[in-house]
Amino acid sequence: MTRYSYSQAPDGPAPLGMIVLQVDETLEGDLRRMLPADAPLFITRVASAPTVTPENLRAMSGQLTAAAAMLPQALPYAMVGYGCTSASAEIGTAQVAALIGAGVSTAHVTDPLSALVAACVVLGITRLALLSPYTADVSDKLRGALAQAGIATPIFGSFEEASEAAVVRIAPQSIISAACDLAAQGGTQAIFLSCTNLRTLDVIAEIEDRTGLPCLSSNQVLGWQLGLRIGGGAVIPGRLGGGPRVPA
Repeated sequence: MTRYSYSQAPDGPAPLGMIVLQVDETLEGDLRRMLPADAPLFITRVASAPTVTPENLRAMSGQLTAAAAMLPQALPYAMVGYGCTSASAEIGTAQVAALIGAGVSTAHVTDPLSALVAACVVLGITRLALLSPYTADVSDKLRGALAQAGIATPIFGSFEEASEAAVVRIAPQSIISAACDLAAQGGTQAIFLSCTNLRTLDVIAEIEDRTGLPCLSSNQVLGWQLGLRIGGGAVIPGRLGGGPRVPA
């Protein structure tokens, strides 16, 4: 055997990390569509139940630190995200940040709830029409968390579906139809499509065109906030990103 010496290449920018639910079929692909192709993004998964209940959402709190610790540890992270809107409300965004920070070195932690609140501040939104795929007991916690952040959800609708495998297969036209119906009820400044497993990126532009309102979604606001941490280059659909859609 011949042994060779080597030099080490310099490290690139601080990476991004994302904790994706075991059952989620959508978020990882959406992030890779929105973020630059060369963005250093590392993904880990957290165990999650196939049905969405408040109890199952809260149970993920016991797994978050271990999931974060499965990310590569050579460099500190610019930001690590947790990909569950409803669990962020159930567990609490401060607790989510603490649990992730215990497993990985990162300057910032985000989640869909925190990212949504930040997006609403930027856009000057305080009244949302909320579309959720989940049952009322799950959605009520999210609405309460938004209210505490100063964002009312006077118009609310849901597909009342507890199965994650069914949620990810809700047809785009069903999402568009429901969102437009909610917007038509009036009294809101924007529409929010909740859930990282819901396929939303390709419906945002049409919803905005048909309603005249900004349309936000869990994955869109996550991609937007992660993109800010790497200094731009992200392609965010809708008014939040200043453009109509992301490339397929």
